[in-house]
Amino acid sequence: MPEINVPSSIKDLEQVQSVRTPIRMEYTFTPGVAAQTYLREFANKKILGAVSPVDGAVLVPPRGADPRYGALCDEFVEMPHTGHIGSFCVTNVPIPGRELELPYISAWIFLDGADIGFLNLVAECPPEECRIGMRVEAVWKPDDEIGMTAENILYWRPTGEPDLPFDEAGVRGWHVRGDGESDA
Repeated sequence: MPEINVPSSIKDLEQVQSVRTPIRMEYTFTPGVAAQTYLREFANKKILGAVSPVDGAVLVPPRGADPRYGALCDEFVEMPHTGHIGSFCVTNVPIPGRELELPYISAWIFLDGADIGFLNLVAECPPEECRIGMRVEAVWKPDDEIGMTAENILYWRPTGEPDLPFDEAGVRGWHVRGDGESDA
């Protein structure tokens, strides 16, 4: 490491090791057609997925294009409010600005019929009982608090239904089709 030459006027002062400063960034998000459509329906407690024109994969939330092929996705389908946990993490570190009881569970939720998952919270489940393949359902905000925001679903909770088999949960079952061919 190269030597640092300090001016003589400050050489006897303690050197700064780090600086912490609060940062705030305000911005305006203008959603594209897919996100607008998704959020508009989300405000009506409907979850939409986009259908890939290449292979029919259902992508939730819709982004406007299939990221695997760059193909425009302009067909939407309504999705159920149930799915399963594809993977999860038990966290003991708070999220600044959120009041979550520790520990909390973050999970990749795969809706029934969807080919990709999204990250969300799981509650009403002790961490030691959470598992890959566990069936879950959405818990929505009260109707008078619903808006055009991805925060309309408070969390996901177990349904009590039998788990999805481990080898079919999350992305483990995504690429392999019924004929054994992979589309990855």
